Amino acid sequence: MNPRRPFTLIYAPAVKKHLNKIEPEYYSLIRRAIERQLRFEPDGETRNRKPLKHQSAFEISREIRFGPDNRFRVFYEVDQESHKVFILAVGQKKGTRLFITGEEFEL
Repeated sequence: MNPRRPFTLIYAPAVKKHLNKIEPEYYSLIRRAIERQLRFEPDGETRNRKPLKHQSAFEISREIRFGPDNRFRVFYEVDQESHKVFILAVGQKKGTRLFITGEEFEL
């Protein structure tokens, strides 16, 4: 039997700045969610992992939602050819508004 080959997760340098605006107590939750949801089937669609209907300000086409009240968003791109997932942005929803680095973005 051939085990599934994991995808390499590559974080954009800006992600560190995005995390600075999120409470540190959630860092391990965010890291675990990224590892669990994107390591093996990053382009699989679930209720909380799906393509965006409209491209965001970051030119990103996919997102995962997780955490208390699905408050966290991770935006990413998948390169099947190189077997890599590029984590491009991490944000936090507050009500109906999305914040990345403290700045509000349209969904």
